[in-house]
Order: sequence, then C-alpha cells, then structure tokens
Amino acid sequence: MNEYPLPTPHPTAAHPARVYNVWLGGKDHYPVDQEAAELAAGANPTIVPSVRANRAFLGRAVRHLASEGIRQFLDIGTGIPAAENTHEVAQQAAPESRVVYVDNDPIVLTHARALLVSGPEGQTDYVQADARDVDTILDAASRTLDLSRPVGLMLVAILQYIKDAEDPWDITQRLLDRLAPGSFLVLSHPAADVTAPEVAESMRIYNERAASHASATPRTQKEVARFLDGLEVLEPGVVTLTRWRPAPADTPDDTLPMWCAVARKA
Repeated sequence: MNEYPLPTPHPTAAHPARVYNVWLGGKDHYPVDQEAAELAAGANPTIVPSVRANRAFLGRAVRHLASEGIRQFLDIGTGIPAAENTHEVAQQAAPESRVVYVDNDPIVLTHARALLVSGPEGQTDYVQADARDVDTILDAASRTLDLSRPVGLMLVAILQYIKDAEDPWDITQRLLDRLAPGSFLVLSHPAADVTAPEVAESMRIYNERAASHASATPRTQKEVARFLDGLEVLEPGVVTLTRWRPAPADTPDDTLPMWCAVARKA
C-alpha cells in the first residue's frame, strides 16, 4: 500500500491546488473547491490578496535566484497553472533554465503538462508525488535536474499541508540534504500570528471540507524560521509577503497572514 496515497481524479473533498485556483480567479475546480474557497475567504478577507501577493513573491524570488546563477528549480506543490509560473519567470531571465514541477493531484499534472511548456532552450518535467515522499520526488527530479549542481527548491504555500506530527521540518531538511551547496530554499507559509483569529477560522472552514491529507496548519514566525535552520537567510529574513524585497512601487501590507523567506545552503 502506498504510504502517501494520491487523490482520485474525481474528488468529493476540496484540494488545495483547486481551492487556490478559485482564489486566483481560475476555472479549473469542482463545486466543493468553490464552496471551501468562498467560505474561507468570507471568514478571512485577506486570503485573496495574500494569494496574489504570494504569487508576486514567487516571481521576485525566482528572479533573484536567476540573478544568482541558479538555472535549476524544483517546484513542489505546483498548483494549477496561472500567470508567472516558475519556469516562465526563470526562462525570461535565463532561457536555458530547467524546472521540475511536483504535485499530488492528477488534475493539476494534466494541466501542467498541457500548459507549463518550456521554451526551446530550457526544459520542464512533471512528477506526481506527495510532498512528503522525498525519495520519490528527488529520484524523479534527477531525470531532468543535476542534483550535484545548485537547485532552487520552491516550497511556496505547501508546508502547511504537512502536519506537525509528520515533521515538515525534517522533510524540508531531507530535501535540502540531497541538494548541492549553493542551492536555495524559497519558502512561504500561512501565519498563525498575523490576524490570527481570522486565519484560524478560515483554516477551520477549509479543513472541514478538505481531504484528511490536505488539511492545513498555519504556523508562527518562529516555527517558520525553523525551516531555515542551518541555512544562510537572505535579507530581510522571515517577513510578511510584501516585505520581501518589494518593487519600488509596491505598497507593504503587513495584514496579509503569510510568512516568507529565501535562504542559501552553504
């Protein structure tokens, strides 16, 4: 029996990738996802702006890694394709960039294969696996990525779906252990200590409608910082989404309940 069961193609419970798609204004979801997304957003009006700010953070982080010479990216928790995907941002900066996308939902991977198409100089690949299944992910990623060279590991709004009892900190460390020195971790995570009552209520609503393997746990800034233990954390550290190296025209919004950071493996 698979230790990390994958969702069925026709779920009766909400899935985070499809709920996220609702919040981004997409059309690739089921009624159960629509219901979970709308009720959660009703309890916490910062969700939709947070999702969009999270997408903008991903773009800024990928552009920074590209400026540091990173040409390989492992994006775990791909989600249904939207604008400014990892490979698009990376290949705008360096057309030869290679990206491996990982998600556990077969619907997500179907969309990814159709829409996340590399430019001619680079390469994309797609792995269906649970984020907890480290060996499967890395063994499959090594078909496309050279793990002896630096990789940008993207754990953007995914670790909240791994329960404390499953030790997401150890899972993150095991992923990093197999990556070369000079690799980077790009991380974002719902906050338990920013507008906490609203976050808790929206998470409760979502979790009631999600499959057990896809329930979410917000975490404090201190708990999120633990994911970066042993790494060189880039300035400005663990901050809210709009505080991480914003563009000059960006307006900071510290009410958005997500922490983010970028760190380098020495």
